[in-house]
Amino acid sequence: MAVKRGNRLRATAVAVAVCGVTGTVACGTGEGDRLRSDAEAIVDTGVTGVQARATGPDGASESVAAGVADVGTDREVAPDGHFRIGSVNKTLVATVVLQLAAEERLSLDDTAEEWLPGVVRGNGHDGRLMTVRQLLQHTAGVHDGDYPVRGGSAERYRESRHEVYTPEEIVAAAMRGAPDFAPGEGWSYSNTGYVLLGMVVERVTGRPWQDEVEARILRPLGMRDTTWPGDDPGLPEPHANGYTRFAPGEELVDTTELVDADASGGYVSTTADLDRFARALFDGTLLEEAERAELTGTVPVGEDDTPWEEAGYGLGIFSRALSCGGTVWIPSGDQIGYRTRVGVTEDGRSSVVVSMSTQLQDSAESALAQEAAATELIDNALCAEDG
Repeated sequence: MAVKRGNRLRATAVAVAVCGVTGTVACGTGEGDRLRSDAEAIVDTGVTGVQARATGPDGASESVAAGVADVGTDREVAPDGHFRIGSVNKTLVATVVLQLAAEERLSLDDTAEEWLPGVVRGNGHDGRLMTVRQLLQHTAGVHDGDYPVRGGSAERYRESRHEVYTPEEIVAAAMRGAPDFAPGEGWSYSNTGYVLLGMVVERVTGRPWQDEVEARILRPLGMRDTTWPGDDPGLPEPHANGYTRFAPGEELVDTTELVDADASGGYVSTTADLDRFARALFDGTLLEEAERAELTGTVPVGEDDTPWEEAGYGLGIFSRALSCGGTVWIPSGDQIGYRTRVGVTEDGRSSVVVSMSTQLQDSAESALAQEAAATELIDNALCAEDG
């Protein structure tokens, strides 16, 4: 459903707070009021709906929701709603690869050719020269220019939202373009690189990569609301509809339906499940110390590649400085209609998840305003203990 311009979505229309079951944070506390206010500030940038969940060092959690789930009915946003996590998927895949490395079933220094002989070839691509580590860190130079685009315009979205591509088709499309750079000679975000990693996991284990995510992460952590959609374009209930503004002056387009699930992005989850995953990633539950060191070994990310100053990228995860000092680790994901940001401290004791059910693609200013509001929410939540 499209929305007429001028139909202002007021954050104050819905602002729901629920106390976390893991602790005794009281609804209406100062910290909870700040989280709610920050969620409303995101809605004020033009986002239709927001869910946010913050967990402190004592394990107490608070969730808030703001905006509306359906602009046609003003349905409230559920604080436990489902959403597409986009490239947070990459952090799940990286975790599986690091576990396999710890089990000595593969090495991060193995080449792509060793596991996928003959697959990464053509127009200068050479799997013999790129490693698993480089694929994880986006330093392999794998061309992403021909990655299937299901958006870009309202027309393209409607035409392509149910298109299905195999991993082999995605990789073949990438091989038709020249590499972005020689392996190890630069940094360029590559969805195709993670499609290749999914193929590597399947070759190593004999099972689809998502089965390994299920067995190694989702089931052990009790992430029951995190699901692999496959070719299903819908979302489980409850969920907020996803909206996209593709161009200046255009109406918001309901972009809830989508078939876009591969190792680079695709899982559907909730703020509670992603919060549990983020903390387990750093508290020793999922990775031992050596693997966490690999995860957090970063390379610089160019100023044009992220909206965050002096950002770094580890293995499947961004890092940046917190406004109050220290580092926040950010599993981050954008997928048509949804934008997800997760922030977690390196000890895994404090975390925050924010899901936005809108992508503002009409201008750089709109996108940056949305990002800045989400960044402020994360900083305020993680810096609260210092206050």
